Amino acid sequence: MTRIAFLPLALCVALAAQDTVPPAQDGALVDRVGNTGFVQLTAGSFEKLTPREQALAYWLSQASIAIDPIIYGQLSRFGLRQKRLLETIVTHPQGVKPEVMKKIVDFTMLFWANKGNHNELTSQKFLPGFTFAELKAAAGPHLAAEVDALKAAFFDPNFEPMITAKSPSGKLDILQASSNNFYSPGLSLTDIRNFHERHPLNSRLARGPNGQLIEQVYRAGTWDGKVPPGLYAGYLQRANNALFHARACASPAQAKAITDLILYYETGNPKDWVQFGIDWVQDNPAVDFDNGFIEVYRDARGAKGSSQSFVTVTDDALAERMRTLSDNAQYFEDHAPWLPQYKMQGVKPPVAKAVDALIETGDFHVTTIGDNLPNENEVHEQYGSKSFMFTGSSHALEHATGFAPLEEFAASPEEIERGKKYGDEAEDLMTALHEVIGHGSGKVSPKLTHEPSYYLKQYFSTLEEARADLMALWNAFDPKLEELGLISNEDVAKTMYDSAARVALVQLRRIPEGDTIEEDHQRDRQLIVSYIMDKTGAIDQISRNGKTYIVVRDYKKMREGVGTLLAELMRIKAEGDYDAIKTLVDQYGVHFDPKLRDQVMTRYAKLDIPAYWAGINPQLTAAFGPGSKITKVTMSYPRNYMKQQLFYAAQNTPKR
Repeated sequence: MTRIAFLPLALCVALAAQDTVPPAQDGALVDRVGNTGFVQLTAGSFEKLTPREQALAYWLSQASIAIDPIIYGQLSRFGLRQKRLLETIVTHPQGVKPEVMKKIVDFTMLFWANKGNHNELTSQKFLPGFTFAELKAAAGPHLAAEVDALKAAFFDPNFEPMITAKSPSGKLDILQASSNNFYSPGLSLTDIRNFHERHPLNSRLARGPNGQLIEQVYRAGTWDGKVPPGLYAGYLQRANNALFHARACASPAQAKAITDLILYYETGNPKDWVQFGIDWVQDNPAVDFDNGFIEVYRDARGAKGSSQSFVTVTDDALAERMRTLSDNAQYFEDHAPWLPQYKMQGVKPPVAKAVDALIETGDFHVTTIGDNLPNENEVHEQYGSKSFMFTGSSHALEHATGFAPLEEFAASPEEIERGKKYGDEAEDLMTALHEVIGHGSGKVSPKLTHEPSYYLKQYFSTLEEARADLMALWNAFDPKLEELGLISNEDVAKTMYDSAARVALVQLRRIPEGDTIEEDHQRDRQLIVSYIMDKTGAIDQISRNGKTYIVVRDYKKMREGVGTLLAELMRIKAEGDYDAIKTLVDQYGVHFDPKLRDQVMTRYAKLDIPAYWAGINPQLTAAFGPGSKITKVTMSYPRNYMKQQLFYAAQNTPKR
């Protein structure tokens, strides 16, 4: 174990004058494999940081890189082995036929982008373009046994076909039908029904030697040996080494939060994680980060946290609008359409910030353009929350996509014109309202003795995303936004409603097989549109010239439907009403017509635009002087996804 101790601030001083940040080359879209596009993220705000802040960003980024492999192990018990095998082959191409190596490289790029060989949005397994024989020949005799052992994991479509199956068919329950590695193979919901988890977020449930259930905790272990290492100890120890250096560069408030995180990674104690959240949320530094086992979307039960990290720099140009929204959080709470007993009084305005991402790793993807943390109710009800709007990510995706999807799927020339004129403003406002006002709103009933997710189980994440989306839609037409200078006119709100209706159609392009939606954000959008269509008629599905469109017929009536559904979802969350959310989601959020999906996919394919995205992070490089002191940090844009991923892999390879 490495003993953790405070470093002197001298570690971060003596940085040389900063060079100008190299500009990004034209074009956000850098590469493409099939229907996945690779976009370069940029972070112009980095050059405004002080030398100490740049050093802090470097060390926090190193901690992000350190935990990156963990998600591969969480999503599949074979994931880390597959990753190592592929990386060994692509770094030793000698003797492999070029056409075979091209197929292996393409598959490896998709494997990295999805953190395994299941699509990160649909959960569905995807197969390589090369054969088993080709992989075995490329691996060589020294890896032949490993290739044999991984044959089913790579090539059998019926072997572990879904990461997360929340609506399984047949006799398997949601745990048995999911291939993620949060539970040992064969465990069922019945097996764990009466088991009390002490580490719900950061553990794997497994059978012990005598058949009893045990929690295999993710932790590095303490330096004195009192808490032994657990799962992923090597990665967490490397993360702690980087956090140890980062702490020396941080302000006192941020250093305290980093200390909490180091302790949590050592012990795995959930109390240490909560303390990190308390201290982290009360600090608003220019260089911010998160690192941990955070979101529960990958677990069909909605209990186990997947490993993820990001490091950001505040985008001052947009931050002021976010702060204005945050400062008026109590107004929007007071005007929410739910019952008074669910309205929070004395709302602590969330820390709201527009940011450029310096790095995103683990289960944090470029398609996440907004985030509200921490998730723990006990933290954000008492201490508030932080809302991030990832402007660098959203703008990269916008530039890579263009107007072609709008022109193809919008139902009228007026909708297209409005979308082109106000689409960016509407999307930014939707994200801000969703994160700043949506997630932090509402109050749960005092009768609940656990977090709402405990009661709502696999439906909680869908509910919470839908509730935040609906809160954004509800407030879009509130005149308060125009009064605050946050919206230019009513057409922005109409554009937001158009997009919210249209997305239920367009998102089907990302579900190539089956007739059910498994991903929570997609379920939430489907739920909203299908419910309002059924209950109010304000949204309509029409066909014209062999093409289907979803169109808003009546904006006022749609807002009424938004309010009705939002009030019900708040009641369900506050009361922990499992039966009610199950009924709503199963009826409106899960199933779709596969013929409609096939039509959408055909139309989208003609646009020749990627359906999925992966991000290439800016690269931070540090120069070190005497005593291992950083003398300079430079940022560049690699525009090479493969090179970056291999660099990350090398960083996490144990030194001999």
